[in-house]
Amino acid sequence: MEAFLVSTGIVALAEIGDKTQLLALFLAARWRRPWPIILGIFTATIVNHALAGAVGAWLTQVIGPDALRWILGVSFIAMAAWMLVPDKLDEADTGRLRLGVFGTTVVAFFLAEMGDKTQVATVALVAQFQAYYAVVAGTTLGMLIANVPAVLLGDKLAHRLPVRLVHGIAALIFACLGLAALFGLF
Repeated sequence: MEAFLVSTGIVALAEIGDKTQLLALFLAARWRRPWPIILGIFTATIVNHALAGAVGAWLTQVIGPDALRWILGVSFIAMAAWMLVPDKLDEADTGRLRLGVFGTTVVAFFLAEMGDKTQVATVALVAQFQAYYAVVAGTTLGMLIANVPAVLLGDKLAHRLPVRLVHGIAALIFACLGLAALFGLF
C-alpha cells in the first residue's frame, strides 16, 4: 500500500505544471471533448508507465542491492532538482495528427511522457519498492489526479495553482526519498 500511495502522491505533485498537463489543457481547449481526452491520457499513461515499471523491475534483477541503493538515492535527488526546472509545452508535442481526439491524445501523451519526470520516477519507484503493480497503478492514478481536472476545468484551474510551491513540495519529497535510499531507510 505504501508503494501505491507514495507513487500516487509524487506523480500527482510532479505533474502539476508539467508539459503533459499543459498538453491536457491544450487538447481540452482545442477539442472541448473531455472524455475521449481523459481516456486517451489514461491509455497512454498506463502503457508508458507499465513499460517504465518493467525497466525498474529489470534493474532490480541486474544491479546488486548496494549499487541500486546508491543509484536510486542519487536519481531521486536529481529528480528533486529537476522538479525545480519549469516545463514548457513544445510545438512538436501538439502537432496535427489525423487520429481523432482519442488517438491524438494517446500518441501525444505517450510521446510527451518519454523521458519525462514521471516516467523516470516510475522506473525509480518500481526499483525502490519492488512493487510493480502498486507503483504503476499509483503513478497512473497520480497522472489522472493532476490531468483530469486540467481537462475538465481547463485554463481556469491552471492559473490558480501555486505551481512553484507544488513543485517545491514535490522536490522536497524526492529529496527525502533520495536521502532515505542513500541511508538505507527503505
